[in-house]
Amino acid sequence: MIDTHSHLDGEEFAEDLEDVLQRAQDAGVDKIFVPGICLKDTPHLLEVCNAHPGYLYPMIGLHPENIMDEDYHHALAELEKILVQRLDSPHPQAATPPLPSSASPIIAIGEVGLDLYWDATHRQEQLEVFEQQIRWAEKYDLPLMIHSRNAHAELMETMERHRGSNLSGVFHCFTGTEEEARDLLTFPNFMLGIGGVLTFKKSTLPEVVKNAIPLSRIVLETDSPYMAPVPNRGKRNESAYVKSVAEKLAEVFEVDFDEIVLQTTKNAGKVFKKVTFFNKN
Repeated sequence: MIDTHSHLDGEEFAEDLEDVLQRAQDAGVDKIFVPGICLKDTPHLLEVCNAHPGYLYPMIGLHPENIMDEDYHHALAELEKILVQRLDSPHPQAATPPLPSSASPIIAIGEVGLDLYWDATHRQEQLEVFEQQIRWAEKYDLPLMIHSRNAHAELMETMERHRGSNLSGVFHCFTGTEEEARDLLTFPNFMLGIGGVLTFKKSTLPEVVKNAIPLSRIVLETDSPYMAPVPNRGKRNESAYVKSVAEKLAEVFEVDFDEIVLQTTKNAGKVFKKVTFFNKN
């Protein structure tokens, strides 16, 4: 299994990260992707991933909820510098000499996007920051890890402007309607990230998944430490719990658990080209 979205660099894991990673491995999690959310936390994020090469893989980005915590123009400029320095393929702006083998390359731009759930005051700034980071994805040929909450119309309007480009990625933490799922699936190089909400007792997501989202377009995620799946709902989420999501998907699609693991891993491989998977076909 691949946990495509887990905030393991967070303070919630400062005391027992090694135990958390061991439990993930024991549960059958082969790789974990760790999104960035702001400039100030990025050095620690990279340190954590560097300490676990081949298992933890970093992304870099400015989360919409954090854009006003820093001078976002400065933050974007500095984040792009870090991104360029850690490119692991030839590029006119790439670091020279190449990265040391211990340095994990950036595998995606994320977590980026739009969040109008709590406060739409800075809607325009969010749109500006999101647009800038989309351009990074195009420029450096990296996938996007997209966060969208209460902003489906704005997300679709933004993405439409880039429909003809090379963009790929994941619409993270999808919990929307069948109509919204079908809208997002019109972007053929994107997957939908499905996490713990799928397992919640009153969630409508199982029906949406069954009716509107093919298994070939789903990747697994936890969004640790948030939204732990049943039977651990209410606890700190961690990557080992992605197994509960996979088990629920097997129930929804009425297929074997192993088929869920194989297909979602293949799906992740189609998006995250800088990561070596056992089977990308």
